[in-house]
Amino acid sequence: MESTHRPASRVICLDASRRLLLLRRRDPFDGGYLWEPPGGGIERGETPLAAARRELAEETGLDPAAVLDRSVPVDRDLWWNGRRYTGTERFFVAEFAAERPPLVRTGLLPDVQASLDTYEWTAWSAPHSLPDPVEPPGPLAILDALVPDGPWRDRPGKG
Repeated sequence: MESTHRPASRVICLDASRRLLLLRRRDPFDGGYLWEPPGGGIERGETPLAAARRELAEETGLDPAAVLDRSVPVDRDLWWNGRRYTGTERFFVAEFAAERPPLVRTGLLPDVQASLDTYEWTAWSAPHSLPDPVEPPGPLAILDALVPDGPWRDRPGKG
């Protein structure tokens, strides 16, 4: 089985109530759905932070300046569009003062536009209540690393 690594950056977005923004994507190969934070591939000559800001603006229309220059490496292993993608991606955080800021998706390439289905601002404590898989599987561990003083630090079972 051959795997592909594409350097990528993603953004954990938090609204004023610390809800997480997750995008629901439809796999063009098998039609399955998954939820994940905004993000995508790093282009040649681009830093991971610049890629995170660009991808956030393209996929959501949210202010790219909200992406902080703080990241954590996250190992990824998933199937998408008939291929296995493995490797480490950089995850950044962006915090927004508004409750559930609306998204605008005007900067998307046609193939990305076709695969983005919907979005949800979901409670940080309940991302797995969504009807489809969440990628990566451990968003709370990423939140712990990016925002250690968040309300998730004292969650039951952490340890």
